[in-house]
Amino acid sequence: MGDEFYTDAHRALQDRFGSRALADRLTQVTVDERIAGWQRKVIERAPFFWLATADADGWPDVSYKGGLPGFVRVDEDGGAVSFPSYDGNGMYRSLGNIAANPRVGLLFMELDRPKRIRVKGLATLVDAPDVVKNWAGAELVVRVEIERSFPNCSRYIHKADHLELSEFAPGGAHEPPVPEWKESEDFKPFLPPGGPPG
Repeated sequence: MGDEFYTDAHRALQDRFGSRALADRLTQVTVDERIAGWQRKVIERAPFFWLATADADGWPDVSYKGGLPGFVRVDEDGGAVSFPSYDGNGMYRSLGNIAANPRVGLLFMELDRPKRIRVKGLATLVDAPDVVKNWAGAELVVRVEIERSFPNCSRYIHKADHLELSEFAPGGAHEPPVPEWKESEDFKPFLPPGGPPG
């Protein structure tokens, strides 16, 4: 898996700084095509993660994705993860990129422990009602077939002991409020009709 995992550019830097042997060992010990054990637990209890996408021309974008713990789900065999796309600002940057280029990266972090997991794979937009209905407030579901998953050094993660969940996250015991920006006269006349209020 080592040479499939690293490009010539990666190898050149590893050789320059003397880390090729370490990089190969990390690949042997930590990189997998499935999510299992403690990594599954971290992902399934995550209230947020970062999603990296790129458009058809390769220009990257990164987006914070948040929800209630459990909003990201790992398939039983650990070969895929799925998460909802909630109503947002209507730009559809991440989903539009996925429609044009399915290669994605996901970064999960726990700030209180701390832990970090990287996932890369191929994403599909799922709009089947029998799938979407399993996530309260979802417009679509994104399913990522995992190519590689691996824990990453967490020593530079700043520790945070308290995380307050957003009142806007769908799926809780309350109806999420309408965000203030959607009440602004700059945007209110342009909101799509009949969409979710959040």
